Amino acid sequence: MTDERFVFTAAEKKKLIIIGLVGVVLFVLGVVALMVGSDHDAASHGAEAVGHAAETGGHGAESGQHTGSWITRVYANLWINNVYFAGVALIGIFFVAIQYVTQAGWSAGFKRIPLAFGNWLPIAGILMLVIWLVASHDLFHWTHEELYIEGGPHYDEIIAGKRVYLNTPFFLARTIIYFSLWYLFFRWIRKEMIAEDLDGSPRHWKKLIGISAGFIVIFSVSSSMSAWDWILSIDTHWYSTMIGWYVFASWFVTGLAFITLITIYLKERGYLSIV
Repeated sequence: MTDERFVFTAAEKKKLIIIGLVGVVLFVLGVVALMVGSDHDAASHGAEAVGHAAETGGHGAESGQHTGSWITRVYANLWINNVYFAGVALIGIFFVAIQYVTQAGWSAGFKRIPLAFGNWLPIAGILMLVIWLVASHDLFHWTHEELYIEGGPHYDEIIAGKRVYLNTPFFLARTIIYFSLWYLFFRWIRKEMIAEDLDGSPRHWKKLIGISAGFIVIFSVSSSMSAWDWILSIDTHWYSTMIGWYVFASWFVTGLAFITLITIYLKERGYLSIV
């Protein structure tokens, strides 16, 4: 097996920068479009309020909600996109773990590709916490304290019944635990894979089987729980026994697509000679 190292050429860097700039421009245009649409809705509601004096208060409230809706839309897209790419990073590690547990040999030539996805996990974790701290009240209804005041006008019995699990300290603690465990196993697997490459000892391979089995157990629980936290709890009245499977399925097929596309990209540029 030849020693292959990816060379990040100036042309490829330029393409990546252009793609990034296009993304920023499209993001700004999207925000502007949302702002213009919100202003239009606010003006429409204001006109209706003038024509229906008896309903002025109600329309005024609606107008305020619409005015703030564009920023909520931005927050929601940032949140869902971060969940999406965190899932891709996680599936990369899961894919590698499956290869060791099943003692598969067919993937040996490109296992480093999905393994590299795990480098995104700490970035995704930081982004998750930042978005939460900025936008939690806009995205998660259960973060509003008035919902838990029994006898109050906004009291919600269903949401109040979930407060033991759905509360800010416990939510943040779970998120930190998820990312910490995932990243710990990623670093552990990566360390043993590098050691196996350097000295060729089968003890690293045997150790990787055990580590990978442990990761799969952690993954099976934490991936479902994170789906409850990050997706299901957005609508606290939504009950689903399948949400964990839905999120896993979307993550898994997306992760496989990423692995396939990157493998093809590298193969077309002369890398991965054994694939």
